[in-house]
Amino acid sequence: MKFLTHPLTKRAAYTVLFGATLTACGSGGSTTDQNNVLSSSMDGTRSMSLGTYVPQSRGTTTGTNTNTGATNPAGTITTVRFEGTSSAAQTNVPVTFGQVFVAGDLPANSGLVGRLEDGSSLPLQVDVKAKHADGSVRHAIISTVLPTLNVSEVRSMSLIRGTAAAATPAAITAPLDAGFTASVSATLNGVRYSASADQLMRSGKAKVWLTGGAANEWHVMAPLTTSSGIQHPYLTARFAIRWYPTVKKARVDTVVENTWAFEANPNNYTYNAEVVVGGKTVYSNPSMTHYHHARWRQLAWWGSATPEVNVKHNTGYLIATKAVPNYDQAISVPEASLNALKAEWTGAITQPMATGLAIPSMPTTGGRRDIGLLPSWTVMYLLSMDKRAREVTLGTADLSGSWSSHIRDKQTDLPVSVNDYPYMSVLGRGSDTFNWKLARDEKFPACAVAGGCGVPNDHDTSHQPNLAYVPYLVTGDYYYLEELQFWGMYSTLVDNPYYRGFEKGIVSPDQVRGQAWSLRTLAEAAYITPDSHPLKSQFLGFIDNNLDWYNNTYTTGAATSNALGVITNGYAIVYEDGTGLAPWQDDFFTSAVGHAAELGFVKAETLLRWKVKFPIARMVGQGACWIGAANYSMKVRDSYTSPIYSTIAQVYKKSSPDYTSTACASDAMAKVLGLRVGEMFGYAPEATGYPANMQPALAYAASYGGTEGQKAWALFEQRNFKPNYAYAPQFAIKPR
Repeated sequence: MKFLTHPLTKRAAYTVLFGATLTACGSGGSTTDQNNVLSSSMDGTRSMSLGTYVPQSRGTTTGTNTNTGATNPAGTITTVRFEGTSSAAQTNVPVTFGQVFVAGDLPANSGLVGRLEDGSSLPLQVDVKAKHADGSVRHAIISTVLPTLNVSEVRSMSLIRGTAAAATPAAITAPLDAGFTASVSATLNGVRYSASADQLMRSGKAKVWLTGGAANEWHVMAPLTTSSGIQHPYLTARFAIRWYPTVKKARVDTVVENTWAFEANPNNYTYNAEVVVGGKTVYSNPSMTHYHHARWRQLAWWGSATPEVNVKHNTGYLIATKAVPNYDQAISVPEASLNALKAEWTGAITQPMATGLAIPSMPTTGGRRDIGLLPSWTVMYLLSMDKRAREVTLGTADLSGSWSSHIRDKQTDLPVSVNDYPYMSVLGRGSDTFNWKLARDEKFPACAVAGGCGVPNDHDTSHQPNLAYVPYLVTGDYYYLEELQFWGMYSTLVDNPYYRGFEKGIVSPDQVRGQAWSLRTLAEAAYITPDSHPLKSQFLGFIDNNLDWYNNTYTTGAATSNALGVITNGYAIVYEDGTGLAPWQDDFFTSAVGHAAELGFVKAETLLRWKVKFPIARMVGQGACWIGAANYSMKVRDSYTSPIYSTIAQVYKKSSPDYTSTACASDAMAKVLGLRVGEMFGYAPEATGYPANMQPALAYAASYGGTEGQKAWALFEQRNFKPNYAYAPQFAIKPR
């Protein structure tokens, strides 16, 4: 039998200043409401080589203390564990972490108390960042100081509802009075440019991120400047100073950017980089090549010994919040794999302008661990809460700034938005970017010199990994929030303005997988961005605009809809001379819509109930055979101008007669297809195979597709050949 593995027509695209490429490839104490901001073509095959994958140990569970077996105190919402990772015992250990809550678990005006496993209580500072529709806390940043933490000790703390109490924050002069200093410098062609965090703090222009008795965080920024006051036109320093007043320690978060949107003559810059904290050099690179529209980050501590603690969230509770998909908690990540992950995390891939475990060139083809609702290593971290997986997850998120997709508006000091520049675009050409209403051209400036903006890290939407969302959930670090926002804004501005609806930011012109990952990113940014952040309403608007477009096109648009439940817009039907589509890309889209629905976007539920018809029908529809449900491609119409088939039986019959000439799942079918009896087509044993790609879509179908959805999932679960997700669990999603 000749199976449908035809080349995917390459999307008309071209490389511009920002290096965007759109080539085809495989699948890829007190509670304070501190929401104030600062202010190429498919060849029909996929390499299934997974490289070094890594899984888990068990996360904590709600209701019992995992260290003692004791029942948690009444009023406990969840538990958090603290693992000592230092080679020596620690005392007075400052800790800050992000926590997402189930709606209603932490009502408005409530507080939190921390109860350690020995019965002692800890005051908790709770900086509320986002709330649910009922006013209860959705996401908060929690700070405290652990009295003791021995070597390799794991302490458990229950988060218990309590009464909110006022706490006096430290003044910004407190760390300065204690002698705090920090700076960053870049020496280009013998000229030294620098910025001083302590001098910027003295200016009084700091923005507050955390405030209270346990932790205070201030953000300051300035262009790198020479000793004579000459500012570098592009290089800018940003410092986030987190001060723990009771222990007199400060965490120094230093970020250097080359990101301005409309500054003339952008370029890559090579310089001698140095970060100094408390008079000590904590990072240096004598020949840093800083790519245009990219940024790098370094963390260091000021004060005595650096706190070393791994915060282990309650995996079951995190999943119960629906902030992350329902990953299979029965998966156990092998210890050897965690060690392998740690061994892989070394050398050049961990340095600024590298990309960690993510593929530097996003358009690279093949089964990949960074493709999915979340990357493989992030899911391993969620399921294990292991310090090695955490280091890789946060470290790769630190490096998500290395792609030239970071475009900041100098007027707002925020990621640039199509709300402000509706005609700007990466893919617009000629007069496409001219704003006729305001009589201005909103195109991005050309590179300073030919070849001066060449970069090894190629980005696109069709393979955009989800690097920063979970790191922000669990840490509350503003850097990760901005990374999520940068990638969200890039998703809205990449397409031609006339195709995306200008300021609406519609992602429909993209490949189907590109639509999927862009919707995922926009939904997460809208869900978790702090309520008072200037971009909150914009991200809510973008996801709303997109859901309206899809619902108007498919769920209520009789003329443009179809009975199969398949996405037909953008670059969807490009196989078999414009008659076939890629079910795996369609499944990516279904899973992204399912994730958005679980995040609480009601319009996504409407779209999802229409969308799950396709994965359901491929499994249990009349005339279907589930063995071929995850085919590489499927024919959905007779010609480029013909209507979409009305039944799944037509799809199977026209896609391959083998599914109708032999009994489904029979010995005869297996022989014809070259499979084992009961084996699905499409690399069934592989954790990144096409059946694996289909699993999240079927999981959401079981939750939103009624009895037929449940029937489809049950049949999928009964299949004989399944992947070992322990080594690559990014598609191991189950129904709620």
